[in-house]
Amino acid sequence: MIETDGPGVVTLGEDDRALAVAAVKAVLRVASDDEDALIAAFAETALGLAEQFLGMVLIARALRVPVAVLGAWQALGVAPVSAITGVETAAGVALPSDGFAIDIDATGEGWVRIVGAPGVISVVVLARAGLAEGWAGVPAPIRQGVVLLAAHLFEQREASVAPPSAITALWRPFRRIALRPTAHAC
Repeated sequence: MIETDGPGVVTLGEDDRALAVAAVKAVLRVASDDEDALIAAFAETALGLAEQFLGMVLIARALRVPVAVLGAWQALGVAPVSAITGVETAAGVALPSDGFAIDIDATGEGWVRIVGAPGVISVVVLARAGLAEGWAGVPAPIRQGVVLLAAHLFEQREASVAPPSAITALWRPFRRIALRPTAHAC
């Protein structure tokens, strides 16, 4: 479980929101600004659904990932991780650097091993993850699928119509799936 803005929980920044809304409005052929807030909400929902389908955070952001203290290497469960900035107790007390080990592997998976936290049963790992720094950096097929899904949600908001299958066709090449549990190489 991710505590803060993990995969599927997307709140776009002002610039990214404007770009996403403009892209969705272009598909919808909407010129008016009257429904921009609704279109933005659908764009964020579509981006969140894309993250859940793809198994990765698309737009980089800070995350707080709860992890049990087991003494073994554990994957954070979010990707691609660009930085692990610290580990703290649930009460917000930072663990000393000799109390944990961190690693980010070649696939962008973040790993943590808690070795010096007596009496602590869980910690929070502070990390930054994301495929791109902003909307424009998201690969075009993923972005186009998000736009199509947001437009579909806007147009069909009162109906129960399945989204176009082209959306998953655009996303599928980027999907991260694991067929078996992974173990850390260290």
